[in-house]
Amino acid sequence: MGIVLNQSFKNTLILILGFAIGGINVLFLYTHFLQDDYHGLITFILSTANILLPLTIFGMQHSVIKYFSSYKEKSEKDSLLSWSLILPLLVIVPLGFVGMYTYEFISNWISKENTLIKEYTYLIFLCAVFMGYFEVFYAWTKVQLNSVFGNFVREIFARACATVLLIAVFFELITPSQFIYGITIAYFLRMFIMMLYAFKIYFPKFTLTKPKNLKEILRYSMYIIMAGSAATLLLEIDKFMIPQMEQIAEVAYYSVGIYIASVVAIPNRAMQQITHPITAEYLNTNNLKGMKDLYKQSSINLLIVGGLLFLLINLNIVDMYKIIDKPQYAVGVLIVLMISFSELYKLSLGINGAILTNSKYYRMFFYFSLAMAATVIVLNKFLIQKFGIDGAAMATLITILIFNTIKIWYIKKKFDMQPYTKHSVVVLFLVVLLYFVFNYVNILENAFLNIIIKSILITAIYLFLIVKLKLSEDINALLNKYINKKA
Repeated sequence: MGIVLNQSFKNTLILILGFAIGGINVLFLYTHFLQDDYHGLITFILSTANILLPLTIFGMQHSVIKYFSSYKEKSEKDSLLSWSLILPLLVIVPLGFVGMYTYEFISNWISKENTLIKEYTYLIFLCAVFMGYFEVFYAWTKVQLNSVFGNFVREIFARACATVLLIAVFFELITPSQFIYGITIAYFLRMFIMMLYAFKIYFPKFTLTKPKNLKEILRYSMYIIMAGSAATLLLEIDKFMIPQMEQIAEVAYYSVGIYIASVVAIPNRAMQQITHPITAEYLNTNNLKGMKDLYKQSSINLLIVGGLLFLLINLNIVDMYKIIDKPQYAVGVLIVLMISFSELYKLSLGINGAILTNSKYYRMFFYFSLAMAATVIVLNKFLIQKFGIDGAAMATLITILIFNTIKIWYIKKKFDMQPYTKHSVVVLFLVVLLYFVFNYVNILENAFLNIIIKSILITAIYLFLIVKLKLSEDINALLNKYINKKA
């Protein structure tokens, strides 16, 4: 668990920095420097691009992670990496031509309720391609157990570019329309930087020789495309559907709440960069004991860190919206609670998803994802009409609770392992207890100072109890190491 914890810790720091930059953007710069319609527009473009991403890249980022460690010869590895760049073109090129000839129909359809979208429709496809190839090159570095730089570029570069561009909008150096194009260029540059770094870490001898198990890779990729598309729908379909039923500005209000809640997911995003390739290696070598240990360790560690973030966000959310000082955005308080709880539940599953996607049961990931996507679409259609943007968050929460519970049962049935221990129950009890204790505590009238003091108090009490009760050996060792260095 050493390399996992080490790189996860570094990735967590990067993610925190990235979220801090993104937080400044989303909570202050977007809300004050950019019109609500354009804020909603860029959210719509990037969310829709994410929905297209699995298709445009042919699922090759997952295939690289699954199969790279199974090859022994460099020539076989080089062949896999070469084809990870070739196969997506078999989708991107035809899709691009189809898009050109049906552009008017597509742009009219998705801009029916909000005409602002029409002019920028083609940027969705470009962003999807740039995001997709970034993920492929990032996968190259992850299989070398080198995830930190890629995570830095992924989480910080585009957000830093957005900061610069938003400031440029404020000083009228560029228009809101040029801002949209600037963000697209930022995603291209992010992909290009990742490509150069991937080549530096491992430069393959490019070849057209097919991998010996190409049929198996294609079969796996097809499932992953469909599963990835369905899984992405779960995350992004709400931001796509809201403009079809509400004004596009509602996407901006919703996305701020989602962004705040998504901070809870930081530990999982940090840890999975390194646990995914390790899980694949355990499965390729049939090391079920190592995988079982990683399953439980990842679950308790993620639950502890995520529990603290859940408390800090939801116990300070009212003050956060006061600082934003935009009353129309404050409708997101309930959204934050529902989405952050769903993220905390996902954290508690540890490497559940990595086990499913990298095992011989990967097809089930497709069926789960498809069922989740269908469920969330139906629920969104009904709940958005009934409850507005709160309904979109409710649809996500219900879907995640149902299907992730089924995933726990399925992994238990197939591998005779589950992520929870008695320590998991204790952590959950602490989170619930501290939430209700501090939910009615308001120390100062000044929102900013109140957040700082409450956060310090909550963190101190929470970490003291976690360490005192010895709920995680890894976290105790990390904290003791950090404290001893300071001492």
